[in-house]
Amino acid sequence: MSNNIEGKVVVITGASSGLGEATARLFCAQGAPVVLGARRADRLQSLANELTGRGGKALAVATDVTQRDQMKNLVDAAVQTFGRVDVMINNAGIMPQALLERLKIDEWDRMIDVNIKGVLYGIAAALPYMQQQKAGHMIFVSSVAGHKVGPGFAVYAATKHGVRALAEGLRQEVKPYNIRTTVISPGAVATELPDAITDPVAAERVRKFYAEVAIPAESFARAVAFAVSQPEEVDVNEILFRPTRQEM
Repeated sequence: MSNNIEGKVVVITGASSGLGEATARLFCAQGAPVVLGARRADRLQSLANELTGRGGKALAVATDVTQRDQMKNLVDAAVQTFGRVDVMINNAGIMPQALLERLKIDEWDRMIDVNIKGVLYGIAAALPYMQQQKAGHMIFVSSVAGHKVGPGFAVYAATKHGVRALAEGLRQEVKPYNIRTTVISPGAVATELPDAITDPVAAERVRKFYAEVAIPAESFARAVAFAVSQPEEVDVNEILFRPTRQEM
């Protein structure tokens, strides 16, 4: 396992598109069995079929990260199929945006459920196995918005600041178990995230911005691979990256 990726069992949420899909492709190509979780079962299964058709190992498990039992089922399926879980990539997230005065309270609730509770449920599902193994790697997906707040981003930024806080707290707690933790904070990466913005003003602004500067999802996958591929005694705790042209 010269790349420290080959053979590792990798669980990925939000795997049916964007960052998760790109990461699944890269890790599978490097010899890691991947367990794919997302709500869109058809797209998820199609990706798993494609990866196994190329000689990889992939398992699709329809998963809503806001449902604690479904998250447990995702990780349990990884262990039952491949014997362990080495990397848990808490990737699923949503990014609706609007000024707070728009009072899009349902969207606030949804962001908290997916971006915060979904991550907590991922920890709860994978941590007991990693403690038992005395090994593992938790990957958390934050954002540039987890470092800098802007108008229209307040709730999204709050959730992504929260992800960083959870990751840092976990990092300090899991030292006795030899578990590594990494936060990846991307800038504008070409995904479906802007499609969730219902406020027309914010949607137009973000789509224009992404069209001008967004970089491919593979850039995120390479960042994750960099952290995971380090020797086990090296714990890369945070990676913040942006398109070269992005100012914010």
